[in-house]
Amino acid sequence: MTKGSNVPVPSTALRVELGWRSGPGVPDVDASALLLAGTKVRSDADLVFYNQPAHAAGAVRHEGKRDAGGRVTDTLLVDLAGMEPAIETVVLAASADGGTFAGVPDLYIEVRDAARGTVVARFDSTGATVETAFVLGEFYRRQGAWKFRAVGQGYGSGLEGLATDFGITVDEPQRAEPVASPAPAPPPPPAAPVQLTKVTLTKAAPSVSLTKQGGTSGVLRVNLNWEVRKQFSGWGGKLGRPAALHADLDLDLCALYELADGSKGVVQSLGNAFGALHRPPYIHLDGDDRTGAVSGGENLTVNLDQRRAFRRILVFVTIYEGARSFADLHARVTLQPQHGAAIDFSLDECTVPSTVCALALITSTGSDLVVQREARYLVPERGVSPQRTVDHAYGWGMNWTPGRK
Repeated sequence: MTKGSNVPVPSTALRVELGWRSGPGVPDVDASALLLAGTKVRSDADLVFYNQPAHAAGAVRHEGKRDAGGRVTDTLLVDLAGMEPAIETVVLAASADGGTFAGVPDLYIEVRDAARGTVVARFDSTGATVETAFVLGEFYRRQGAWKFRAVGQGYGSGLEGLATDFGITVDEPQRAEPVASPAPAPPPPPAAPVQLTKVTLTKAAPSVSLTKQGGTSGVLRVNLNWEVRKQFSGWGGKLGRPAALHADLDLDLCALYELADGSKGVVQSLGNAFGALHRPPYIHLDGDDRTGAVSGGENLTVNLDQRRAFRRILVFVTIYEGARSFADLHARVTLQPQHGAAIDFSLDECTVPSTVCALALITSTGSDLVVQREARYLVPERGVSPQRTVDHAYGWGMNWTPGRK
């Protein structure tokens, strides 16, 4: 499609893929959607992005990123059939983190039928200079049907400037001065604005304070999603090269915990040790997923209202079946506090025959909660379970017995 052109789209579930080519110095890019009634959002809830990944009405969802051999995509699922009647336009946007779009090669937006996988529309964006945000496209209603328009409108003020243009509140709200008695009490302050910032942990900057980010109440969602890049089935041969990953790959997200009272344990699907959110250990594993990014990956929830009960939590992942190593498996970890900025990082390339990877360590210092990126691949000794291996590496000191799921 050319800039400004439009095409009819089916009123069904559509997968919107924002894509680009990664490389040294290339900024990270994030997809977002704004649901407009007229020319503005109705409220801050009408923005869907990494810190607010699902619209309350359920018609738009941020699915997250994948990296397939240097081709990165960030995806939104848009259900036009389920769109509220008041919504006339769904703006599809991109924002750059760590640079401008001049440094983002091969940027495009592609719309696919979510059920059939067929391409409905595609727009390749070119000629960017100083822009840090773009409206790449939009869905809009015309005479009861939906169309997609290629837009290509750039902003130099990032996601904040773009969102503000459409009516999103991103600055701190102004609160009324106290009214002297006997005047009536002032109205409650406005709702907190949308938090647009995020934190990406790297080797150079591997830790962040949840306390300083304002994320020490409510719940903390820990998500792991992955994508199998090639078909490999373990390590073999004299050179130790990876051989084929099976289609029935099963990864398990787990957490070792140590509470302030000294009690220790593990949350995992093995042995149905799914934990609990409102009683010790205040950590709950949502379920056992076998598809990775396709259905949202695996999720742990931590009750931050009980943060004083924690001493440390180590989030890790094991391969239950389907492979002998994490080689050629791209995975991304996102920690999303109910309040505060999202924290995310990618796992490094695995070059050892590892079946267990320590992802993140959350430590309580009494006055602070600190998240430390680990991304540490461990290689169990013969006859030693992945759980025992990660326990030994971090000095948890638990007794292990065989378990099944």
